[in-house]
Formats: sequence, structure tokens, C-alpha cells
Amino acid sequence: MSTPELRTVRTHVLEIAYEEAGPPGGEPVLLLHGWPDSVRTWDAVVPALAGEGYRCLAPYLRGFGPTRFIASSTPRSGQATALAQDAKDFADALGLDRFILVGHDWGGFAAYLVAAIWPERVKRLVVLSVGYGINNPEQTIALPQARAFWYQWFFHTRQGEQHLERDRRAFCRFIWQTWMAPGRFREEEFEAAAPAWDNPDWVAVTVHYYRHRWGNVAGDPRYEALEVFRLEPPQIRVPTRVLHGADDACILPATTEGKESYFTGGYTRQELPGVGHFPQREQPEAVIAAIAQ
Repeated sequence: MSTPELRTVRTHVLEIAYEEAGPPGGEPVLLLHGWPDSVRTWDAVVPALAGEGYRCLAPYLRGFGPTRFIASSTPRSGQATALAQDAKDFADALGLDRFILVGHDWGGFAAYLVAAIWPERVKRLVVLSVGYGINNPEQTIALPQARAFWYQWFFHTRQGEQHLERDRRAFCRFIWQTWMAPGRFREEEFEAAAPAWDNPDWVAVTVHYYRHRWGNVAGDPRYEALEVFRLEPPQIRVPTRVLHGADDACILPATTEGKESYFTGGYTRQELPGVGHFPQREQPEAVIAAIAQ
């Protein structure tokens, strides 16, 4: 098994930093992290996959870690379609024709879009903690889920933005402790992930992500053609597995129930008892099994 190496690749918009582990000729697995997290979220997953011969590629999303926008004039958009395009551009830059795609949280929403828009590129899809088809701001949200989304509404205010600007670690520690199942939070894991939020664009990308998700700010025009896939999600014909923690206090398990009609290439959903919002941290064995199957 190889130790992950930090590398960079350039797209039209970003210089994307990423970690790679496993044999160069192995079957590629593209791992997209969520918010607030980093590529460290895969630390309990990658060694096992690399040891089984997979080529693991874990990019830092825009606004995270060493990933940087190339031009200062580029809007610091966090919209889900931008993240999906980044993932596709990343695969293009590395010459990956087809790959296993794994996403958690923000990375999960982006992974769904990649599979919907460019299905020929995705061999199979594994999504953690998020359901498909819940990114349209016109949708009615159940009150328990609206309460769980308090932080998203908070980021629509200047006060919420100021909280991130003043002490992003304190805010994210509270988020982690709230979203993980009791007893699952590990300070050393948190401290390993936290440097990724020192990126100078992290606050701007974070705030834009949530304000755009609910239709309250404009997106970057370069992704306008992709927005229909977010607002009117088509069926996904890629084999898909969804893992959701039964104790997820961020995106409630009910949001991934009853989604079978969206998937024509095979679909399974697994609810994990005693697991919160971070299955890859809280029960990595289940995630490894879902990816390697």
C-alpha cells in the first residue's frame, strides 16, 4: 500500500490539490469530501482500498485546502453544479475515462450531478448521507429537516458569515459534535481536517453554496446550462449505493427514503445504526465494502 501523495492538477478554473494512493494502474476511485471537512475524511477508507489495488484520488474541493482559483476575477461560487463541473474537469485533467465515484455531503450532491450529466464516465456511484433530488429551492421541506438546516439559514445573514470569519474552527467543532453520533467525535480527526478551512476563499464559497442552494443569490453564468440538472433532476442510470447514518442530525435519514424511481441502473440504500453524518469516519468498514463490493 502506498502512502497518499499531495499533487496538483490545473483546470480552466482551478489549480486542484489532491491526494493519490494506490497503484497507478489500479481502477480509479474519485473521492469527493463534504463540508466542513477535507480529504482527511477518507483516512480510514483509502488504505484499505489502495491495499486492494484501487487508485484512490481525493481532491480538495474549491475553497478548501491548497486548491486555488486561477483568476482573481472568477466568482467564488460554491454552487453544486460548479462542484460537479470541477469533478469532471479533474477527471479530464488526469485522463480518467471511467471511474468509481464516491461523495459525501457537498461531494455527494456533486457526485449525483456528475452521474446524471456524464453517466458514461461513472462505473458506479456511492453516496454518503445525502439523497438525490433535494436541491430545488422550490421544494417543501419537512419541519424537522428545516430545523436541522438551521446553519444554512444562518448563513443567509451577515451574522452567520461573521461567525465563520471570526472563528471558523469553533463553528465547525460545534457542527461536528452536533452531527456525529454520541461518542464518535475525535479531537485529533477534527484538528487534522481543520487546516483545509484556512483557504482564503473558504468563507465566500461556503456562504455562496448555501445562499445559492435556496435561490437567494445568482450563480456563476458559466454553469447555467447545468442548472437544469439540479432543479429538475433526471433519472440516474449508473449503479448506485447510498449509505446513511441512522443518527444523522444534519440530513435526516428520511430524506434518502423512497428514491428508487430516480435510478434505473440499480439502487440500494443502507441505513447504518449508531452512525451520524460521517459514515466514512464513524463506520469506515461499511463504506469500504460499499465501494469495493
